[in-house]
Amino acid sequence: MKVIHDGDPGLGPRESSVVSIGTFDGVHLGHQHVLRHLRSEAEAREVLSAVVTFDIHPALVLRPENAPKILMSLDQKIELLDANGVDVVYVVRFDHERSLTTSDDFVRQVFADALHARAVVVGEDFHFGRNREGNIERLRSMGETLGFEVEGLELIRHDEAAREPVSSTAIRRALAGGDVAAAAAMLGRPYEVRGVVARGDERGRTIGFPTANIPVSKQMAWPADAVYAGWYTRANGHVFPCAINIGRRPTFYEHAEQSLLEAHLIDFDDDLYGETARVSFVDFLRSEQRFAGIDALSAQLKRDVQHAREILGV
Repeated sequence: MKVIHDGDPGLGPRESSVVSIGTFDGVHLGHQHVLRHLRSEAEAREVLSAVVTFDIHPALVLRPENAPKILMSLDQKIELLDANGVDVVYVVRFDHERSLTTSDDFVRQVFADALHARAVVVGEDFHFGRNREGNIERLRSMGETLGFEVEGLELIRHDEAAREPVSSTAIRRALAGGDVAAAAAMLGRPYEVRGVVARGDERGRTIGFPTANIPVSKQMAWPADAVYAGWYTRANGHVFPCAINIGRRPTFYEHAEQSLLEAHLIDFDDDLYGETARVSFVDFLRSEQRFAGIDALSAQLKRDVQHAREILGV
């Protein structure tokens, strides 16, 4: 897959593409629906499939006080777009200057000049450009001049009972409520966070439940403070079942300022410090709670591990 950044040369003079555009935060089932159509259109036209996305969430520039937590880093996004068969990713550097670009100028610069678009595939609710002034009808009008067609796709639901279409917003809401299973259903895979294992206070080791402590960016969406069953993937690709705690450890700390992510790898005892970890959330086990002492906490952790084993089938 080819990655093009703002300012890089675009496609070659003999190359063309079918384009989609969006934040693609999460690369969820709705995004995957768009990507399938994108690939199909590109194959039918014998051109490249291209996705235009942003180096940061545009809301961080447009309304930083209300910017949503992101579901994944740019690297994760590019990785998943590659896994979904996209040929080209064009990364827009979104800053204050870019936010002032009109929808017409943006389409000419990126779709026409850089990617030589023959067609554009987007969701039916698509808006773009300064003040979201661009929409599908505006895009179709521009396409008549610049030589591309536009297809607007109906938004999808992850099951028939779902009250709303799949969206990054709905996934964030599910995570905030601790419903990691619902988030996984909309993503098409368990929600994952990544980070480098750091040294903690090693209290878990002293009570027989060592944990990998993983700092996560404050810009990332975290599941609610609770205990979860999930999977831990090491840098070498080895995967282990785990019980995951997100919280402020009220048994030990009465006024902790920030939640921590701790993963207890089941049937594993080795040094993880300094390695990059990937933690995936499969299901909710229980809410975080304060225990009367170490013995009560240890007994509950044993139950948590057993419950995680049952859920994960290990």
